[in-house]
Amino acid sequence: METLSGTAAGVPYTALPPAGGGRAPLIVTWHMLDAPRTDAAFAAALPMLGVPAWRVHLAMPMCGARMVDGRLDAAIELARRDVLLAFLAPFVRQAAGELPAALKELREQLPVDDGPVSVLGASLGGAVALEVLAAQQVPIRSAALVNPAVRLRSVVPLTEGLAGRPYRWTEEAHRVADSFDYVARAGELAPVPLLLVSGERDHPDLRADAAALVARLADAELVDVPELAHPLAEEPGLEPAPQLPTAKAVDEVLTSWFTGQLAD
Repeated sequence: METLSGTAAGVPYTALPPAGGGRAPLIVTWHMLDAPRTDAAFAAALPMLGVPAWRVHLAMPMCGARMVDGRLDAAIELARRDVLLAFLAPFVRQAAGELPAALKELREQLPVDDGPVSVLGASLGGAVALEVLAAQQVPIRSAALVNPAVRLRSVVPLTEGLAGRPYRWTEEAHRVADSFDYVARAGELAPVPLLLVSGERDHPDLRADAAALVARLADAELVDVPELAHPLAEEPGLEPAPQLPTAKAVDEVLTSWFTGQLAD
């Protein structure tokens, strides 16, 4: 599998060209903070080799080549300080806000066409993709989400183990959580085709949020993947690794769907 690496507007990325190379549409992705938790590892888990498009996997803040001293300790410390206000919400804001400048440089570096881009996000990367759809600063062709964080409020209890204590909800925390509730904000999302892939063994609250979002949108479909838990790769999920059977099943769903969207 041919891969390219580079940096666009300060954001490291791993890029996979379409078969045969050459100018083609662009799919931009954001990885999980669970495994696979780097752009290179995510590219290996979901390569989408049959899609006639460039797949550019952007590194999330403080992940992959953006880790401080090559370690996740700095990100974990933010999560322990305040998992919502210092960690989850700032990560989503920053990653989504980086797209317009990164896209401009990607178009200068790679032979991608100048049409609308497609986006893919998994777990917290799904919240990034949804924030991009809500911001509507970049023309979007289609979007896919895998085990996404549709509501950050639902993610907070899943991360309480990092702090070693229950989260202390404040008025500010409630306000911020509401601003990252994409079921409530469904009317703000760009009206593009949306595929939501949900693992049958994913966290129940995340699955419920996914179904609620699909129910609010006119052009959305939900696909359940048997045996898929939340992660898409084995720990530690930092380096490219052989594709798990469950990730292969997701990859096949995404490949078929994106190929169909690009043909329309």
